Amino acid sequence: MPRRTVGIAMNGVTGRMGMNQHLIRSIVEIRHRGGIRLDDGTVIWPEPVLVGRDAEKLERLAREHGIERWTSDVEAAIADPACEVFFDSATTAARPGLVEKAIRAGKHVYCEKPLAPTLDEALHIARLAREAGVKNGIVHDKLFLPGFRKLARLVQSGFFGRILSVRGEFGYWVFEGDWGQPAQRPSWNYKLDEGGGIILDMFCHWRYVLEYIVGPVRAVAALGATHIPTRVDERGHTYEATADDAAYGIFELDGGIVATINSSWCVRVDRDELVEFQVDGTHGSAVAGLRECKIQPRDATPRPVWNPDVPNPIDFAASWQTVPDNGEFDNGFLVQWEQFLRHVVRDEPFPYDFLSGAKGVQLAEAGLQAWRERRFVDLPALALDPALA
Repeated sequence: MPRRTVGIAMNGVTGRMGMNQHLIRSIVEIRHRGGIRLDDGTVIWPEPVLVGRDAEKLERLAREHGIERWTSDVEAAIADPACEVFFDSATTAARPGLVEKAIRAGKHVYCEKPLAPTLDEALHIARLAREAGVKNGIVHDKLFLPGFRKLARLVQSGFFGRILSVRGEFGYWVFEGDWGQPAQRPSWNYKLDEGGGIILDMFCHWRYVLEYIVGPVRAVAALGATHIPTRVDERGHTYEATADDAAYGIFELDGGIVATINSSWCVRVDRDELVEFQVDGTHGSAVAGLRECKIQPRDATPRPVWNPDVPNPIDFAASWQTVPDNGEFDNGFLVQWEQFLRHVVRDEPFPYDFLSGAKGVQLAEAGLQAWRERRFVDLPALALDPALA
């Protein structure tokens, strides 16, 4: 059968997300499965070139996973004619410059979010990609979580009736690194000048989750905080955390829907999963996490009465029903990689482009503005042609 090899310069694969989700559980797994088989029998075969700053780690990763090429020279990787696609999962601050170089070199580009630290930079990159005619995509992994896919299915079925509100809780305790427990996140996440901050990181997620599952976001109010002012980095050095590590947001959606989402790296978890979204509607409610989703239709809703003088007589948890899988769910990062590679090779639809990524940055920037000015900030429509915005 014919094989269509796609060379991919994968920058940032020694980091947590780049290595685990994008390299090992996506590209390496696709290769283990024999590539991506198209309807005509052609097989898309991803051929990665590992790129990063630590040559020793790169060499070890390549050896462990049967990958022939690696380099610590990102400029050479971008210029390499064998690399048709440039992928970036390194630091946010460096992303705009690298992505622009890749676009100008004629590469198709796929990258982690945020697309850029600022909306102006994100729109600039998106316009460059359109003008150059290169395929472009941004990671929207939360849409492919089994729990959120079930939630989307409920919305599409009309289960909720009229949706009233969304309540989201995301986060976990990220250790400070000062007493024996290593931090689970890199130190740059807590430094403003390196593109850190939970608002920039997570509001990009919440934009596409809300818009693709519930409805368009029209305005935001947010309060950020740096709850832990000092942390210890990967080398054991104490540093000042200059970026926000928690954010409390209110989002106004079309149709009068109100979403409230708390995002924190300073919270101890007392819920079933690290992220949970509850959607309440006139006909029913649902709670979705990473994998599971449960529902409570209106005809099975308990009838509580406020009375603090007696023990609670209702087992609220027992009144929820589990939504069945009704199918198998693959790794969300892998699924989106397959979609992007099909987009590159066969021009199959891929809606998660740089404009969608810019919308995430727009929400993050508006959230930061709302925090500074202590008010709601509207989100005007975005378009790559300024005359259409």
